[in-house]
Amino acid sequence: RSDHGRSVLGICRPHLADPVHRRLPGLIMMKNQYRENTSMLSPSSSRPSQGKGSGLGFFAVLLLLSLLTAYPVLIQAQTTPIIISHRGASGYLPEHTLAAKVLAYGMGADYIEQDVVLTADNIPVVLHDIHLDTVTDVKEKYPDRSRDDGRFYAIDFTLAEIKTLRVHERTDIRSGNTIYPDRFPTGKSTFAVPTLAEEIELIQGLNQSTGKNVGIYPEIKNPAWHREQGKDISVIILKTLTDYGYTNENSKVYLQCFDPDELKRIRFELKTRIKLVQLLGQNFNTMVTPQGLQGLSSYVQGIGPSIWHLVTGKNEAGQFNITPIAKNARAAGLVVHPYTFRVDALPPYVDHYDDLLQLFYIDIGVEGLFTDFPDRTMGFLKKNGLR
Repeated sequence: RSDHGRSVLGICRPHLADPVHRRLPGLIMMKNQYRENTSMLSPSSSRPSQGKGSGLGFFAVLLLLSLLTAYPVLIQAQTTPIIISHRGASGYLPEHTLAAKVLAYGMGADYIEQDVVLTADNIPVVLHDIHLDTVTDVKEKYPDRSRDDGRFYAIDFTLAEIKTLRVHERTDIRSGNTIYPDRFPTGKSTFAVPTLAEEIELIQGLNQSTGKNVGIYPEIKNPAWHREQGKDISVIILKTLTDYGYTNENSKVYLQCFDPDELKRIRFELKTRIKLVQLLGQNFNTMVTPQGLQGLSSYVQGIGPSIWHLVTGKNEAGQFNITPIAKNARAAGLVVHPYTFRVDALPPYVDHYDDLLQLFYIDIGVEGLFTDFPDRTMGFLKKNGLR
C-alpha cells in the first residue's frame, strides 16, 4: 500500500465498514490452506504429480474461484472517497434550499445533507436549527410569535405558515450581520423552507432523470428537546424514510445525530436497519477511545467528527498534530466523515483548500467529508485520480 491509502496496483483502499473485512481472519486461514495443498504439486512441473495428489490442482482452482467469489474485495476497486454536500451547495446558495440541493447534485455530490426539525403540525422540514430567525424573515412576517427568549421556533409554526417565509443567507442572531458576506447576497431572489419529503422527491427524481444514484444524509436535530415539546421526531423521520424506500443497510442513506442515546434507541428500540452515524460534539472524549469506538460499532456504521477532532493544528516542527481517532475508528470497523470543509473558512494550519483536502482525504484517509463546496472537492478528487 502507498502512503496515499491506495494499493500499488491502483486499487482503492477497502471500505472498512464492509462486513467482508470482519471475515478476513477466515480468508487468511483459507489462503494458508491453499498454500499447504498446492505445496503437494510436483516441484518439477506446473502439473500435479500423479497418484494420490492428482486431484489437488483441480481442488486449488476451485478454492481460488471460491475465494474470488466470496471476497470480491480482492479483485475490484473499492468505494472511492465520497463527497457529502453540507446543507447543499451552501457556499453558493442559501443553505438547505432546494436550489442549493440541485446545485450540489449537479456538482457531483454523492450524498446531500438534510438537517430536520418538526413544525407545529408534525411535518419534518429541512432547517439547520430549531429556530427560524437566523435564516428567514420570520421576525418581519410574524413579529409577535417569539418565545420569552426572543427566538422564533419552527415547532411553533404550521407548515403553511413556514411556507410564507423567505429564506436568506445565515445571519448572526445578535448583530444581524451575514455570517459569510461574500456568499449569495441577502434579499436577492426567492427561496423557501422545504419539507423532507419535498427534498427526497427532488433527489430521487433527479436520480431517475439522470441515471445517477445520489444518496441522502439526514440529521435528527435535538431529539430530546422535541420530546420535551411533546413530539417524537425520530419516529416521524423514520416513517418518512421508510415511505420513500430507505429501509435497510443497502439503502442510499446515512442517518446522523449527536445524541448517542437516541441513536441507540433508533437501532435497538425502533429497530431501523439503515446506516447510522454518531456525530461528535464537545463531549466526545469517552466516545473516541478504542473501547468507546468499539462500543459505538455495536449500533452505528460511522462517526462524524469535526475537523478539529482529527487535526488539532501543527507542532513546533511544522508537522500536523493528527489525533488517533480516525485510525481507531477504522480498527472498530467505522467509516469517518468529518465536518465542515469550507473554502472561505479554512483552519489556520493550512493556506489552501486543496491542502486541507490532501490532509484529510489522502494523508488521514477519511472515507468522506462534509463540504459547502462540492465542485471544488470534486475537482480535487479528479486531479488526484480518485474519480
